[in-house]
Amino acid sequence: MSTTKAWISAARLRTLPLSVAGIIAAAGLALRADLFDLYIFLGSLFTAIGFQVLSNFANDYGDGVKGTDNEDRVGPMRAMQSGALSAADLKKGMLITALITLALAIGLIYRAFGLEQLLYGVVFLVLGVAAIIAAVKYTVGDSAYGYRGLGDVFVFIFFGLVSVVGGYFLYAQQVEVYAFLPAVAIGLWSAAVLNLNNMRDRESDAKVGKNTLAVKLGKNGSLNYHSFLILGGCLAAVIAIYLNWEQFSYWSLLPFLAVILLNKHLVAVRKTADHKKLDPQLKVVALSTFCYAILLLISHLVS
Repeated sequence: MSTTKAWISAARLRTLPLSVAGIIAAAGLALRADLFDLYIFLGSLFTAIGFQVLSNFANDYGDGVKGTDNEDRVGPMRAMQSGALSAADLKKGMLITALITLALAIGLIYRAFGLEQLLYGVVFLVLGVAAIIAAVKYTVGDSAYGYRGLGDVFVFIFFGLVSVVGGYFLYAQQVEVYAFLPAVAIGLWSAAVLNLNNMRDRESDAKVGKNTLAVKLGKNGSLNYHSFLILGGCLAAVIAIYLNWEQFSYWSLLPFLAVILLNKHLVAVRKTADHKKLDPQLKVVALSTFCYAILLLISHLVS
């Protein structure tokens, strides 16, 4: 494998649509309020991608160093696991990506708040630094929270609440209560992607002491938890559609297509006896969540 292909592999491009779903949803809400700003949208988009790539590099490094990525692992072979990139390579990649992402975040914050609203700028800068730390600490270090079953919480917070509610705040400089519904939907579905990954790797993770929530809950418990994440997100999305109905009529129904896809996914998961075969369903949930955000954006764009 060439060096370029190795870095592309480590960046895990298939995870990027999910990472920007909240940003797209926030843009849809900004359109709904006639507050959309192209530069804020692009800045948010590239910053979110930077955070995700950093997280992927850190995950590759952390699991590689700890020996979690071994011959028992079911998913695609990682860059460090295959020998395509060394631990030193990934550490350099993490540092460069973190610096670039921080620079993007600072530019985004300046565009949104300028120097006039310094307090807001400081708060979002702290959030940006916290996101960088969270991206790295998922698997890196002795206190890696991904090894203690806390990954789902951080995914819900950053992919859902921060991405959608915080993303909308960049446009409006105020909190929109309605924004919490798509934020909860995207946050729960994003956590469902992580849970699916952990369900697939549950047995191999347990062997190396990676105590994800799937390991702690066991096979049946993690399956029921997955149902909660999918159905909880669907409920939030449906309530959002209902509350939007009077203002935008039939266009508000567009995001319901994603709800249908996710319910079909849940049926497929519950029929899968061997959780090691769940890998294809990761793409289904990630793309359905991305689809929801796009449809939400379109529903506000054409109304």
